[in-house]
Amino acid sequence: MAVVETERLGQVLVVRMNRPERLNALNLEMRTRLAETWTEFRRDAGLEVAIFTGTGRGFCAGEDMRESVQRGTPGGQRPPIEDPFMSGVLEKPVIAAVNGYAMGGGFMLVERTDLRVAVREAVFEVSEAKRWLLGGYNHGYVANLPYPIAMEMALGFRFTAERFYEIGFLNRLVDADQLIPSAIAMAEHLLTLPPASRVNTVHMMRQMRPMPAPEVQRLGAALREHGAKSDLMESRAAFAEKRAPNFKGWDNPEDRYRLPTLDTIES
Repeated sequence: MAVVETERLGQVLVVRMNRPERLNALNLEMRTRLAETWTEFRRDAGLEVAIFTGTGRGFCAGEDMRESVQRGTPGGQRPPIEDPFMSGVLEKPVIAAVNGYAMGGGFMLVERTDLRVAVREAVFEVSEAKRWLLGGYNHGYVANLPYPIAMEMALGFRFTAERFYEIGFLNRLVDADQLIPSAIAMAEHLLTLPPASRVNTVHMMRQMRPMPAPEVQRLGAALREHGAKSDLMESRAAFAEKRAPNFKGWDNPEDRYRLPTLDTIES
């Protein structure tokens, strides 16, 4: 069984993650096949729009924790080739059709798409606060969300699809049987536009998305190192073993009072 399935519908390519028994968690095999699929999509002159979805109850659960524990290092292993969808060089629009859970890295896949349709039962979570030493501070900022909602996202709270629709993160909220038809309808609209207009407009809109300033990103990098590194694997082991984690926090307890700041990091 292929971990990524594709279906051509004229000029539209449906890309479907297919590890339903793992909620489509991103192991190395899936990451590699997605990179290959997006590369093929980018180079195919007969394809103009992609619909990105998953099988089963999950869109994508993010990092495959079991694989991380087996490898002994946190975070997903990157594929050996460039993924144009993840690197940002893919010029063609991608529509997310979120069929279920979109967690951690799965949320980030949705975040990278240009238009988003979700079933009413979908659940979203920015999981970095649960797995790293810094929560996902940038996601709410990139999405232009108010501070308390961005804070809620960064701290790993879960969001329903209905709430995300209300705050403008999703374009459409539909019943399950209308998920792919709704995404196809959006793709068909895009195909009515002059090709250059479609490509240029998507490119322009992507350039206008907010990004944290360089000094904020440097502070973020410093904070990712500020804490007990052993907690990174402990969070993943606890998840894989279905138990409560035993976090250390800081190797030196006094470090909790020595937070890096914008004034103390080097440019």
